[in-house]
Amino acid sequence: MSLQFYTTEDLKKHSSSRQGEEKFGQAVGLVNSWQALEKSNATYAVLGIAEDVGVRANMGRSGAEKAWSSCLSALCNIQSNSYTNPSNTIILGEIDCKAEQQSACKLDIKDPNYQTKIGGLVQQIDTKVSRVIAKIISAKKIPVIIGGGHNNSYGNIKGAATALKAGINCINLDPHTDFRALEHRHSGNGFRYAMEEGYLKKYYILGLHKNYTSSAVFDTMDALKEQIQYSFYEDYIIGTSFKQMLEEAKSFCANSPFGLELDMDAIKQMASSAISPSGFSLQQAREYVSYFSRLKNCQYIHICEGAPTRELHYNQVAKALSYLVSDVISKA
Repeated sequence: MSLQFYTTEDLKKHSSSRQGEEKFGQAVGLVNSWQALEKSNATYAVLGIAEDVGVRANMGRSGAEKAWSSCLSALCNIQSNSYTNPSNTIILGEIDCKAEQQSACKLDIKDPNYQTKIGGLVQQIDTKVSRVIAKIISAKKIPVIIGGGHNNSYGNIKGAATALKAGINCINLDPHTDFRALEHRHSGNGFRYAMEEGYLKKYYILGLHKNYTSSAVFDTMDALKEQIQYSFYEDYIIGTSFKQMLEEAKSFCANSPFGLELDMDAIKQMASSAISPSGFSLQQAREYVSYFSRLKNCQYIHICEGAPTRELHYNQVAKALSYLVSDVISKA
């Protein structure tokens, strides 16, 4: 199944004890099998994907493979209390992408077959992700997926659709569409492949940047208006409220099962594969995940593209991720 279930010893590596306090990593649930997951009373299953193969395949900057480990160290060390709600959460483990990551790092970008080879590695990861997500949702849990590139949107959507035996909708906070051409698989075409193959029914992109969307992609999306809608970040700048954007996305996608995607490229000056000087605040990203993750039709939450190796200030990606995760799993 390609999932490494975490143990108490795994979490101890990321946790620091302090007298008189109980940390999240000391109180959160663990399981050692799929059967144990099904029997658990927890609502959320947090897991990581430590890869940047899809980002490399899209000619992007490396670093997303470090996000999960960084997040785990920050998350394990927040406080355990009635608000952070560790009793309702399992830290499941991570999807094993080590072989694909190592192979991608060894590829020569000048190789005329580079795109075919690295695209094949992304497809291998697709298979692993979709199978794991399908198992989690079939166990009646909500996966919270951290790390890796946005290529994993495809595996998340396919996995959810497989578990539900029907296509799902998706809402994505992202300056990019990730709806590029059906070429080799990479982080920029996961949603396109998911829709092409029938796993994705409706797709809403919240806060799209006009500067980074090609005419070809606009033409493709505009020809699919019944299935794809979007709002521009530039509309927010000139007066459209963030709440209105949230409500538009909800109206389009949230009346039936949907996945929730957050690309950390959308957060201003957040270290990510495509760090941007212009974008939403971390506070707004937190509002986004809080708002949608509490809706009954939300099937999964995926937070991706964070790149701790590119941050200007120590531990900011890790702390941002831990805030976003705790906003999903905490009691309102």
